[in-house]
Amino acid sequence: MSDQAPGGPTVTFEFDAPLWLWSARQADSWTFVSLPTDVADEIADVAGPVERGFGSVRVEVLVGTTTWRTSIFPSSSSGTYVLPVKKAVRKAEGVEAGDTAHVTLTLVDL
Repeated sequence: MSDQAPGGPTVTFEFDAPLWLWSARQADSWTFVSLPTDVADEIADVAGPVERGFGSVRVEVLVGTTTWRTSIFPSSSSGTYVLPVKKAVRKAEGVEAGDTAHVTLTLVDL
């Protein structure tokens, strides 16, 4: 984790995690990465005051050479946050469910 940057604090984490598929309905499926629990615990400590709807936390994410902004969401079943990885990112980086991605995640709005 890093926590200093010019102009204000940034909190950034790097980790490797497998992509997994969640099917909400038969026609819809979403691909996620579960954050390591130690990372999730640190995020909960830092981001508690800035959580948004559904306990989400805004983040900027880097996978490979693709950067995007999204939110991470708490998962009560796994005890961590989950990160949605959209199709455009998976296609650009050549990753799918079952693959492991190297993720750099920076908290936004601190």
